[in-house]
Amino acid sequence: MRVIGLTGGIASGKSTAADALESVGAPVVGSDVLARAAVAPGTGGLAEVVSTFGRDLLRPDGCLDREALGRRVWGDPEARRRLESIIHPPVRDATIAWLAQRRRAGSAAAVCDIPLLFEVGLHLAGSFVDRIWVVSVQPGTQLRRLMARDGLDAREAAERIALQWPLAAKAAQAHRVFENEGTPQDLRRQVVLAWAQTLEEVGDRPRTH
Repeated sequence: MRVIGLTGGIASGKSTAADALESVGAPVVGSDVLARAAVAPGTGGLAEVVSTFGRDLLRPDGCLDREALGRRVWGDPEARRRLESIIHPPVRDATIAWLAQRRRAGSAAAVCDIPLLFEVGLHLAGSFVDRIWVVSVQPGTQLRRLMARDGLDAREAAERIALQWPLAAKAAQAHRVFENEGTPQDLRRQVVLAWAQTLEEVGDRPRTH
C-alpha cells in the first residue's frame, strides 16, 4: 500500500486538498483529529497535559480548552516542545494502527493529513510515509489568507507562519507540489488528478462517486 503524507503550511489550503481526496473515495486520516482524540476526557494524554500545564485548562465539561492551551504555549518554545512530547507519540501510534487497518482492508493507497510532517521528521528515512505531497502558496498569499481567515494583523500572522518550516523548503523535498494560487476548485482538480494517477501507478482503478 502506498502511503501519502499530505502537508503544507498554515493557510496554504491543505484542508481543502484533504477534503477533495475524501470526496473521491481516498482513505484519509487527519493528524489534527487524532491529536484531539489523544487528549479526550479520560485519556492519559489529557491527564499529562493537565499535570504539566494546570487544571485551569479544563472546561466545566471536562474537555481540554484547546484555545487556552494554545495561548499558554504561544511564544514559549520549551512549553510547545513539552506539549508535542505528550501528543505526538499517541498520534503516531494511532496513525500506524490506522494504516494497518487500511492494509488489511486491501487499500491500494492511503493519505495521512499531517500539518507538521516536516517539523516532526516524517520526511526522513524510516518514516511510514512513502510519498510527500505539499500544498504550497507564495509567502505574500499565505500571509494575506491567514490574516483574512483568523483576523490577525500582519505581525501576528507572520509570527504564526514563522513557527513552521518555510513552504519553499517543504516543496523542495516533496514528491508532488500543488500550487494554490488560484481558486479552491483549481486546487481540487490538481489533487483529484494526482490521486487518480496514484491509483493507476499502484494498479488500482480510480474510484468515483
